[in-house]
Amino acid sequence: MSPLRKLFGPSREEIWRQLSADLGATYVDGGAWKGDKVQARHGEWVVTLDTYTVSTGKSHVTYTRMRAPYVNPDGFRFTIYRKGLFTGIGKLLGMQDVEMGEEQFDAAFVIKTTDEGRLRSLLSNDRLRSLIAAQKSIYLSVKDNEGHFGPSFPENVDELYFQVTGVIEDSERLKALYDLFGVMLDELCRIGAAYETAPDMSL
Repeated sequence: MSPLRKLFGPSREEIWRQLSADLGATYVDGGAWKGDKVQARHGEWVVTLDTYTVSTGKSHVTYTRMRAPYVNPDGFRFTIYRKGLFTGIGKLLGMQDVEMGEEQFDAAFVIKTTDEGRLRSLLSNDRLRSLIAAQKSIYLSVKDNEGHFGPSFPENVDELYFQVTGVIEDSERLKALYDLFGVMLDELCRIGAAYETAPDMSL
């Protein structure tokens, strides 16, 4: 074992490669320019874990993100994040605040959506709420694009999108995130907000 590994523990690459093996997923080595990623299949969907870095002028901020494109037939969207984490985000266009009537959950999270009734149905799943609550920091949303530098989205295809600041190297937390995405995608199908067909795109 190298002295650096003894001092700092396994690298992000080692952890993510082991995560891929544990999940039966694919580890993609993107090299120096594209970066690596872990892609796991859940039904017809591919859930992709990677990182990206944003320059803020004098410094750089790295984010961990997880994404899963899916067919969204009628544009149902939502955003869920912990209170205090994105306090400056303000009102999202076309979104309304929702409370679930679950005291602890409502106290911890800001929930915004384009369809309150449908979101209540989505979050009626106890396991889904537990998986969300287990994340110490979370920003989970449905996005219709990733901006000018992201991939092109076909018509009626959106993506389930998670991000947090920093690099997640906790394999148990990452496994829980993959579980969260799997349950969320299944529940979106249950409420008619997703089709269980492969979207015509890849990340």
